[in-house]
Amino acid sequence: MVELWFGGKIYTMINEGDWVEAVVVSEGRVMDTGSTSELYDKYGGMLNEQHNLNGGIMYPGFTDSHLHMMMHGERLLRLDLSFMKSKEEVLRALKQYADNTSPGEWIVGEGFNENQWEENGLIHKSELDEVTGEHPAIITRVCRHALVANSEAVRLAGVTKESPDPQGGRIGKDERGVTGVFHDEAQELIKQQMPGVSSDYLEKALTAAIEDMYARGLTGGHTEDLYYYGGFLKTYRVFRKVIHERGKKFRTNLLVHHKAADEMEEAGLAFGDGAPFTELGAMKIFSDGALGGRTALLNAPYEDDPSNRGVAIHSDEDLDDLFKKARAKAMPVAVHAIGDGAVKAVLERMERFPLKNGQRDRIIHAQILDGELIARLQKLPVVLDIQPSFVASDFPWVIERIGEKRMEYAYAWKTLYDKGVLLAGGSDAPIEEVNPLLGIRAAVDRRATLDFQVYGEEEKLSMYEAISLYTKGSAHAVSREEEQGMIRAGYVADFTVLDRDLFSSAGHEVADAVVMMTVVDGEIMYEK
Repeated sequence: MVELWFGGKIYTMINEGDWVEAVVVSEGRVMDTGSTSELYDKYGGMLNEQHNLNGGIMYPGFTDSHLHMMMHGERLLRLDLSFMKSKEEVLRALKQYADNTSPGEWIVGEGFNENQWEENGLIHKSELDEVTGEHPAIITRVCRHALVANSEAVRLAGVTKESPDPQGGRIGKDERGVTGVFHDEAQELIKQQMPGVSSDYLEKALTAAIEDMYARGLTGGHTEDLYYYGGFLKTYRVFRKVIHERGKKFRTNLLVHHKAADEMEEAGLAFGDGAPFTELGAMKIFSDGALGGRTALLNAPYEDDPSNRGVAIHSDEDLDDLFKKARAKAMPVAVHAIGDGAVKAVLERMERFPLKNGQRDRIIHAQILDGELIARLQKLPVVLDIQPSFVASDFPWVIERIGEKRMEYAYAWKTLYDKGVLLAGGSDAPIEEVNPLLGIRAAVDRRATLDFQVYGEEEKLSMYEAISLYTKGSAHAVSREEEQGMIRAGYVADFTVLDRDLFSSAGHEVADAVVMMTVVDGEIMYEK
């Protein structure tokens, strides 16, 4: 089947300002681009179908370079706390939810953020107890690097004031005992007590996530889900069923948690299998926590907590072993590293255990850097998966965490871009909103949502650079830049169609754009 797309402005993203009037697509690939009249003359006798954009603006399909699709779907299905503005509002919502939940059933609230509450301070388990009764209950922080559990959940986990902190985690304690707060790896003490989820539930969550992402103009995403829902094979089969068997086409790159890599191999699968829609990607490793809970690993102590440098999820020896494991399986790594201490540890391993298969490693987040780290990044085959929306949500409180001196190389997207470090744009959903337009707006505007001030004016990206994060950048992250991220002959026919020209829009107007159509593999998956 040969199809013509015309009737709007089509940005190819090959170079800044490049656009065409029309595109010819066949079997999910771009055949040709040019003026409408030229393509009619050339292909008119072959055309099976024509798509009039009716003045819409087409871009290469937006791809989120780092998110958690299954978790995003769960957020859509569960109690969402992310928009609540006070502790009292959270507790009221939990009580109402508990009152309508069967006795003994677990209560899970998703994504609270105490930094946007009228008063800061985490909820104590005793406060959860008052509204959740005999139900075991947890609420997860927006960063997913901390949760608060009530007394029943803590009892089921067997955690007491004498329980030691696990490697890479912290158990919150005060003079009364366990506070209910569990950071990073300590969260597993609670999560291991929760009942497993069914494949039907996972299919529902994944379907909800994909349909929501279609409506946001996303044609693909690089996601990390294959460890948390009953093991690699169970979750992988759900992705295959929803995307392949049920026709929810979404160009998905599946990061493989290091604890799931052996199960992948035992299933007869390897890095790169499953393309083009459920491709197995890099080995995912966590090297530190998050800034919100002061568990991101810094080279020097936190400005507002001089006794604390954060948390190393793995010992030096274990981190060495994980890199060796990845290289033995011919896998690149995708390492969560927020603090400069974590990035330094990761770069040392990338230099010591280099890739040999022409792929690229990935560092996810890389929010706090310094000049030396950037110089080392320039020499390595590595992509930084950045989340522009973190600028909007982390400022101004992050300045108190890390201090003014470290701000020079914090969230320094323009510095990195100008130095030739490859950048890809994502949301880390459900940590941030999955909408790529919010990420593009944050990249070009750098305006905080808490006080509406601009932070790091000199680190603003141009509109072309910002859109590139979600098109060409995401393609670079999976070494698919020869077939994804642009609209040109031979590339996949993944398109995002908006109601306006972002290149003619002011930065703060970007998120007002409306998604008119989302096209994957030449097929319209969403139309307004």
